[in-house]
Order: sequence, then structure tokens, then C-alpha cells
Amino acid sequence: MPNLDTTQRSEEAPSVRTIAFNGPDNVGKTTQIRVLARRLGDAAARPTAIDEHDARWATVKTTGMSDWWFKHSSPEELADVLATSYLERHRSPATAPLRFMDRGIPMLEASLAATMAVREILPAEAAAERAESLLERFRSDLVAAERSEHGVLLLHHQDPALGAERALAREAAPTDVYRAYQHQLHAQLHRLVDDGRFDLTIVAEDRSIISLQDELRRSLHEVHAAVPPQALAGVQIVALGGLSESGKSTAGEYLRVRRGFARLKIGHLLHEAAHWAGIADPYQLDPATRAEVLTDALDRFCAAHHFLKQVSIESLHELAATDALRSILGDQLRVVYLDAPKELRQRRGVAGPEDVTERDAVKNSRRASEIAEIAEIVIDNSGTRLDLERSLDRLVLERMWSRRRLDPVPVNSLGLPVHLEAYLSMVLARLTERAPEMGLFAVTGSGARGKYQHGWSDLDVFIIADQEYIPPIRDVIQELSAELGGVKLGLTVLSEDECRSGAITSRLIYVLILLGSGIIAPLWCRPDLEVAIPDAAAYADAGLRDAVQAAIEIRRQLLRGAPDLRALYKITALLAKLMLYLEDGFGYATDDDAVTAFLQRAPEGFRSAVDEARVNRRQAEALASFVLRSWLSTMTSKGDA
Repeated sequence: MPNLDTTQRSEEAPSVRTIAFNGPDNVGKTTQIRVLARRLGDAAARPTAIDEHDARWATVKTTGMSDWWFKHSSPEELADVLATSYLERHRSPATAPLRFMDRGIPMLEASLAATMAVREILPAEAAAERAESLLERFRSDLVAAERSEHGVLLLHHQDPALGAERALAREAAPTDVYRAYQHQLHAQLHRLVDDGRFDLTIVAEDRSIISLQDELRRSLHEVHAAVPPQALAGVQIVALGGLSESGKSTAGEYLRVRRGFARLKIGHLLHEAAHWAGIADPYQLDPATRAEVLTDALDRFCAAHHFLKQVSIESLHELAATDALRSILGDQLRVVYLDAPKELRQRRGVAGPEDVTERDAVKNSRRASEIAEIAEIVIDNSGTRLDLERSLDRLVLERMWSRRRLDPVPVNSLGLPVHLEAYLSMVLARLTERAPEMGLFAVTGSGARGKYQHGWSDLDVFIIADQEYIPPIRDVIQELSAELGGVKLGLTVLSEDECRSGAITSRLIYVLILLGSGIIAPLWCRPDLEVAIPDAAAYADAGLRDAVQAAIEIRRQLLRGAPDLRALYKITALLAKLMLYLEDGFGYATDDDAVTAFLQRAPEGFRSAVDEARVNRRQAEALASFVLRSWLSTMTSKGDA
């Protein structure tokens, strides 16, 4: 058939829109239609089968569909039955504002051309011409029908040969004829893509069902407002499984309170979705359909709460439904199985050990314990509650924080005084001998940014190393302490697990952010180490807690008869730095930069009065008091009494 000018496509009627889903076998057309139709309810009419629109199909089925299609029917008869069925389906009245069709008019042409290629051993171009000639007498009606369709094409792969192999891989025992047909069909569909015969083409590859559904909806929402604009876009879902009293509820509540997850119960979601779909009992559905219904409930909930990006669901009790849920949600879902010995779980049960045993029996009849074998994460919850919480922290931050390998720089790139460069070189040489598994060694603070000030700056060093390396690190530092020349060493050691769990202060979170952004670089890094790089929200969260502590410390200094001016200035600068970040989201690398920026909100005369706050007690106290008052003013009610 000749190319269609898509700008000339016409609406069937102002209130009805036809969406035709096209694509090769096993690409997921039916699933995508079913998921979308369930979400739309009465706004969408589900597709009817082609064989419902021509009485001749009943006879075809009795003789064997494949044999009739590829052997016994004449090309003219095959084209006539197919074209008549497609056109009669188009002529049937629409029962909803949106009408879905499984295979549109271009699919008729592609499948007929692929069939002729196999039956008559024709190359793709000749097969397309043969199909066009067979459909010639239906041409005007087919063109009109196609213009009324909004054509969606799902492909397995950008490469037609690879796409055909993916389609065939999902068949139990494909025949040689069927193999040849699939390769020809993919070639014809790609030809039609090049001809501009589809309004939307989506390549499935290895993407999840919900990922494809999201792309589909984003496009179709522009076609008809009834289609939601997205499907669980960006929402990360943690599904909690485990036998009775394994800690699922405790984990779900921690994720809700500490990590901001919406905590949802699977049973409630299923009954809500069943109500919308008119299903009497969702537990009578097969596992795959039940997983789709659960996904529909999640989709509706998250659409109504569009700000949610993290959700936990509990509890997973059935292996087959869990596996189906994974195929729908893909990497947006993490199945987490909580495990604990039976004796411990029985002691946790408030209704006694027999109750735990009985509930376990019900769950195991659904193969609930086997969920551990397909779970992304299995948490041993036989320890303390703190053990569980840190495991959950790592689980959450693994997705929220990035991981990065860092490239070290030479010591002389920091621009430090010569004796400090020599000191750091000696420390590094000895540490890499005595603590070969040390993760990272970096200078932080002003020394890392070319702003070291002799007599004022510390030499701040940050090390990632496990606990077993504390003794050799201590020994090296003590052995070389004289090489510092009186400079104060500020040394911080963290383990990799502490970094991954987020059990660190705002200052260290900021250090990791600076390392990840390349603003500062390590002097040594283990080649295989992937450093956890926090996000801005983590710094803001920890920064609020540290700001509270900084305000307390400023008052401690002010209450002293003779405050430590250096300590007072640094803690004042820290509070200023944290307030600026919490208010504006902008981080200042040095104390002086933060103080200078903060003083922009102070009266002009006051700014000049604190120029010597580092060395003058009166000015240091004035600066500290100004920053502290600014912090305290945020606690004061601005409303009427």
C-alpha cells in the first residue's frame, strides 16, 4: 500500500479514539493493552479478536490454523479473510471513548507480506509488493481505516534479526516455517517504520513491563486525556517478604519513619484494585493476574501521591506472584527477604510458638520461604534492631547515593608547604605497606583547596579503612608526628560500611560529595574501591542535626571566661555554612567563604567590625552572637500570639 500522510489522519468521531497496538509475536502487546485498560476502566474498550469478525474463521479453526495459513488457503482467500475481518472490526461500534485494537491495518499488510515471503520464497521487497497487490481491491477502505487509527508499534529490538530471535526464544518448539515467518515479519515491520506508518514506536529489549507502559502512557496522554501521563515513573518499590515474626513490620515502619517511604499493605492494595476492577476475590486470580492487579493499585496510589518516590509493600507470601511482580516492575522493585531462625521467631510471637508454626505452614504452602532464593537482598534479622536498621540504611542508600571510583592525584598538586608534602608522602608510603587494604587517603579542608594558611589551618586528613587497620594507622601517625612541625593534624577514619550506611556527620557527607564531584581528590585510593557519594538531601538532613549541635557549642564557648578564639571562629563558621546550605542549597568550601557570605545579611557597619574575628575576642564574640541570633530567630513564632 502507498505511504500514508499522517497529517491527513482523521478522527472517527469527536468522542472516540482508536489506539491500534502492533508488533511481532511475544513482544507484549496483549499485556500492555491489559495493563492500560485495567487502569482506564470504563474509559477504554478492550480489543476484540480478529476471528470474531468473519464467520469463515470457524471453518479455518477446524482444519488447523497454521496449515490453512501457510499451505491450504490460496493467497487471494487469505487476503480476503484477513482484510474483511480487519475492516469489519473497524466498522463495529465503539463502546467507550478509547477503543483498543490488537493489531492495526499496517499489521495486516506486514503479516500478509511475511506470509507471502515464506510461501512463495520471495525477498522482502517483492513480498511487500505481492501483499499490496492482494489487498488492492480493499485499498480505499484500508486507507480510511488506518487514518482513523493511532498506531503504536512494539518491537523486540532495533535489529530485525535479533528481534526475531527474541520472539522465537519465547516459543517452546517453533517450526522451521514459523521461524522463517518471524524473520520476515520483523523485516516487514521495520520497513513500515521507515515508511512512517506508525505514530509511536517503542523498543522493548530487556525493559520491564511497567517501563514500557510508562513510555506508552507519556505518548498516549497527548492523544487522549483519559490516559494517565505516566506509570510509576521513578518510583522505587521495596517488597518485604519473610516468614512469621521475621521483622517485616519492623522493617516497613523503619523505612516509613526514618527513610520517608510510604508503607503499604499488599492485602489492602489488592482489595482496592479488585473493587475498581469489579473482581469479587483477588485471591482467586492466578498469580500473574494478581501481580498485575497489585501493580494497578500501586500505580493509582502513586498517581494520587505524585510526590512519592519510595514505597514499601508488605508482605510477600507467595513465590509465583512475587516472581510475576518482578517481571512487571523490573529494577524498580527490590525484593527483600528477612530471615531469622524458627526458635527466635517463635519467641517473638505474642500469641505463642504454636501460632507462629501455624502461620508458617500457611505461608509455606504458597512457597513463601523460597522467595529468599529470588530476592535481591536477604537480611539476617537474628541480631539486634540496630543491625536491622543499618542493613535497611544500606539498602536505601544503595539506590539514593551514587558509587564512584576515584583517581588519585600527587601530593605536590595540593600546594602545601614543603614539610607537609614530605610528611604526607612518608605517611602514605608507610600506610600502604602496613595497611594494604586501606580504602582511601585524602586531604580535606583548606589544605585540599589551595587555601592552607600557616599558623591557622589544620592538616585535615580523611581515611577509609576497616577497624583492623586502626593500630597500624595510629603507629604510623605517632612515628611521624615530629614531621608535622607543630601543625595540628585532624584525622578522621571511617569504614566502608559506615559510608555505605550513611552513619556519618554532615561534614563527612560534604567531604564525600566534594570527592565525588572532583572538587577535591584523594592522594591514594584502592583501585577496586567504589566510594559512596551522598546526595544533597543527605547533607541537608545531617546538616540540620549538626547545626543544632553547633549552636550549643557556640554558647559553651561564649560562657567561658576566655573562649578559644580559633574554636569559636570555626564553630561559628560551621553554623553559618550549614544555615546557608539549608536555606539556599549552596555549599561553601571554606570557613572564610561561608562567613563572608553570611555577613551579607548583616548591617554594613557590623560587617567591618568583625574583620578580625579570628584574633580579637570582642569581634569573635560579636560574630558568633550574630550568627547564633540568626539561627535562633528561625525558632521564633512569626504569627500573632
